[in-house]
Formats: sequence, C-alpha cells, structure tokens
Amino acid sequence: MSLQQTLSNQVKQAVSATYNIEINTVEFQATRKEFAGDITVVIFPMLRFIKGNPVQIGTVIGNYLVKNVTDVKAFNVVKGFLNIEISDSYYCNFFNEIINNDTYGFVSPNTDEKSIMVEYSSPNTNKPLHLGHVRNNLLGYSVAEILKASGKKVYKTQIINDRGIHICKSMLAWELFGNNETPENTGLKGDKLVGNYYVKFDQEYKKEIQDLISKGKTEADAKKQAPILLEAQNMLQKWEAGDEDVVELWKKMNGWVYDGFNITYKNLGVDFDTLYYESNTYLLGKEFVAEGLKSGVFIKEEDGSVWCDLTEDGLDKKIVQRADGTAVYMTQDIGTAIQRIKDFPDVGGMVYTVGNEQDYHFQVLFLILKKLGFEWAKNLYHLSYGMVDLPSGKMKSREGTVVDADDLVDEMSATAGEISEELGKLDGYSDSEKQALYKTIGLGALKYYILKVDPKKRILFDPKESIDFQGNTGPFIQYTYARIQAIIRKADFDFSVTLSAVEKTLHPKEKELIKQLQLFPEVVQNAAAQHSPALIANYTYDLVKGFNSFYQNVSILGADSVTDKIFRVQLSNKVALTIKNAFSTLGIQVPERM
Repeated sequence: MSLQQTLSNQVKQAVSATYNIEINTVEFQATRKEFAGDITVVIFPMLRFIKGNPVQIGTVIGNYLVKNVTDVKAFNVVKGFLNIEISDSYYCNFFNEIINNDTYGFVSPNTDEKSIMVEYSSPNTNKPLHLGHVRNNLLGYSVAEILKASGKKVYKTQIINDRGIHICKSMLAWELFGNNETPENTGLKGDKLVGNYYVKFDQEYKKEIQDLISKGKTEADAKKQAPILLEAQNMLQKWEAGDEDVVELWKKMNGWVYDGFNITYKNLGVDFDTLYYESNTYLLGKEFVAEGLKSGVFIKEEDGSVWCDLTEDGLDKKIVQRADGTAVYMTQDIGTAIQRIKDFPDVGGMVYTVGNEQDYHFQVLFLILKKLGFEWAKNLYHLSYGMVDLPSGKMKSREGTVVDADDLVDEMSATAGEISEELGKLDGYSDSEKQALYKTIGLGALKYYILKVDPKKRILFDPKESIDFQGNTGPFIQYTYARIQAIIRKADFDFSVTLSAVEKTLHPKEKELIKQLQLFPEVVQNAAAQHSPALIANYTYDLVKGFNSFYQNVSILGADSVTDKIFRVQLSNKVALTIKNAFSTLGIQVPERM
C-alpha cells in the first residue's frame, strides 16, 4: 500500500473517530516549498461534512496521524492545509526497495488482458517521409512503447497508401520524363526519386492548365481537362483492371519507395510488427455494408448509394458505398479494422495516429463500428495531433517545399556536431565515436522537442532551438545522464551495499530526488492512459532539474562519511537509470559520455 493510501485510510479513521462522520475521499497535494512537509491534506472539502474551524480540524487529524502512523513524524497547519512531514526512514526504505529494480516504473505485460494495436506512419508511396510524418512516427512509436511499459501487449502497424491517383501521377511522370532513371543509376534513395516525379507531374500539370486557359478554357475546366491528368486517370483505371504493364511499373516504383522508407525508419529508430497495404484492403468492408443494410444500420438511397444516418448522434449522414457500388475510404477503414481483429484475435483495442484534420472521420468510423455491433469498437482511440509548422511557413509536397525526414536527421546531427565542437568536450573521441554521438544528440533533440509538446497542439519546429544544452531540451537531459555516468566511473569504492534506513539522515535535496523517483510509475500509467509522451518527457526534465540542484548543493564523491558517499552514488545511479528508462519510451538514446 502506498503512503498516500495509508494516509487516506488514517485520515478517514481520524474523522470517523473524532466526529462520527464518514468521508469517501481525501484530497492531497504536494506541500508548498515555503512550508515544512512532504505531503498536504486539503481540509476545505471536508467542511461540507464537518462543521468547525479548518485549522482546528487539521490539528485534530494531524495529532491522530502522528500517534497512529509510524512514518508521520510531525505536522503543521496553515489555514485549511495540513502539511505532513514524513520520516527519513520511510524514504530510505522505499529507496532500498527499488535500488536493484532495473525496470522500476515499468509493468510486465498482463497476458490475461487483450492486446492493443497502434497504427502510425501510414505514408503514401509517391514521396519521401517529411517533417509531418516524423511527428506521426515519433508519437505512434512512443505511445506504443509507453503502453508496453504500462503492462500492455502491443502490436505496431501501419497501412501503406500504395494505390490511387496520386501514385499514378508519379508513375506517369516517370514514364514520360524519367529516361529510365533508377535509384541505382542516380544514387538517389528510391522514395526521393519517386517524389521528384510527383513534383514533376504537378509542374507539367500547371503548365497544361495555363495553356488551356490561354486557349479560352475556364480554370475549372482546364483543371479537369489537362491531358496529363486524364492520362493519370486512365492509368489508374488500367491498374484497377489489372493491366500487366501498369501493375509491373507500380510494383517496381513502390519497391523503390519501400527500400527508401526502410532506411528512414531505421534512421528514426522506429519499427513495425506488421504491415497492411491499401492495395490489399481497399475492397474490404463491402460485405459489412450488405450486413449493415440488413440490420438497419445503413440505408440505401434511390440512386443506389448506401449511407449511415448519424444525425441522432449529433453527426451527419455518411456515405459508405457509391451508387455504382464502389467503396469509399470509410468502407475501407471499416473493413481494415475488422480484418485486423481477424488477423490478431487477441487485440481488444486500436490506436490510430493520424493528424487532427481527420478528427471527424474517426468519430464517424468508431461510431459506425459500434453500431455494427463490434464489442472492441469501444476501445478505439484516435491519437490526434496538430500540424508541424516551420519558421518559413507550411510545407507542400506537390511543390517540393517539404522538409525531408532524412535531410532533417542529417541536419540535426550536423548541428549537434557544431555545438559539441564549440563546447570542446570531445577530447579522446575517434571520428566514428564523434559521428555516433552527434547522431544520438541530434535525434534526441528532435524527438524530445516534438514529444514534450501535448500531441493536440501545433508545433513551430526550430531545429537550432531544439539543440540547446540548457533548458527543457533532449541534449540537456542527455548531458545530465552522461554527467552521472562520469560520477559513477570515478567512484573507486563498492556502492552496491544496501544501507539500513536507520543509518541515514536525508539531506533535503536527497529527499526531493527520492520523492521525484516515487512519481515515475504513476507518470507511466498516466501517460499510457492519456496517450501522451509529453507527460514522460516533462517528468524526465523535472527529475533532471532535481538532480542538478542536488549536484550543485550536495557533495557526492567528497561527502564526509562513507555512508553518504555510498548513498549519494546509489541515488545518482538510480536517477540515471530512470532517465534512461523514461527516454527509452520516447525512443531516445542516452550517451555514456558527452
């Protein structure tokens, strides 16, 4: 039982014994720094049940706790706040309990519970991954890791958008202008090569539009009648009809893109357990349209189109099948969700990492799946996130003004190298060690900058600002971890012994650090429940701030007693391990030296 649970039970008993009144809940908060105490009971909510002066009520409860709870050593009451001081031995005993637990804060998977599938990335195969995809990947991967740490079994997946008119635009432009360019003969990553032709298509399309307008067409007609667009639409029809040449070209160019994506994923440090392809799933869901018609979930209009009327649920009518019998994206998403449960029967919920422009789509999707009677539909979650903006403005794929993910990673590593060289702390490093360190720092800066922000908020991403060795940044936290490793390397004594709680009187900074460590398991669970890596990121920053205050105010290796030396190295080591574990859920590595 936690200290807070113990105190809560004892406060309820104190109220019952003194006032003959039962209260259901006790409100706690951290004690304000200007008052003595480690945890505070808020008395004001009790005044609804207990008539009296809040200071007197707090004093009565405080005396009861000192008498009945071993670890309560003193208290003070300030207005309606009962500040409770906890004994050093309690914190020392707690620390001894966690000192040898390398996975402290993490929970082993519960095999009796249903698994969760987390979808992220899900790119189009007509261009490389860009900064927007980076936020998607980092969020999805981190949420999957946090869910694992909280005790869930997790499958990571993506659905690759490998078909449609946008794919044909790249294919057609390559056919028309490519001169048989390949990744091998150009030295370009396959996704970049294909992306160049997506941009090329747009350039030629705009030229044709202007040409048609100059010949008297309206802009609207010119956009529909541009020959290159008509060719792309014809190519899509051929693909859907299984034309051998078109399908062969599609396979070849998609293969180039997949090879390129895999390099980017490796550079970002993200992975997947299973993949789905839109080319295999776009016809899924149609059978459930038929079932929905039978059960009354869907209705057929006079023109033959099928709809789901969600107006009574506060939404609108949504088409699920066109009049010609073809599926829409909603139909496909319904079918894909159901297929995933068939493929992985132990999955009981799914997380979709998709930008907030799709909020309404997922509201509708989840509601339709519930209406179709799928029990697991109540465990679907849209991990909605805001756009990533740059100081220069929005990104546009068609115009080639995106920030390429690979270029961004390279830029982050280069910037980390420049700053590290300026600080001059890399004596004795080989060139390969330096390059590996630069990448660790650069990626850590990128990931932390993006993940420390609540997913729902838009981000203005500034690469230079993210690589700062001071403040709430990845490099600042990584540097603190490396500093602790340096302390441990210098410790020329055995600090693996367990100290008795009675041997040690805690310095206030030591106690603050232990209290910070106590919070970690709860932070992991809250981050999992809220699907928010920002909670882990900002907890880690607070822990690091606490350690640096401890480091500046307390001598570690130069402590007066052997007991203090051992304890402080142990405490430093535990902080470092907690930083490492917390950062692992964010997909961030920590360097042993910096």
